[in-house]
Amino acid sequence: MALTSVTLTEATRIPLQFGGDLIELAILFLILAVIAGIAGASGVAGLSMTIAKWLVILFVVLAIITFVL
Repeated sequence: MALTSVTLTEATRIPLQFGGDLIELAILFLILAVIAGIAGASGVAGLSMTIAKWLVILFVVLAIITFVL
């Protein structure tokens, strides 16, 4: 079996997907909100929780659109 050479562009192709990074960011902001809440920074915790909530909502909407299409 012969090995074929793969160009950099072929190896780095990523399929078109929506929302993959959004859920990771939402989890990151959720963790930040919990840590800020424990530390007593209620302003940062509230803002982080709001950002996490909107990222999850955006992720769900884009996931539904992706599944429908």
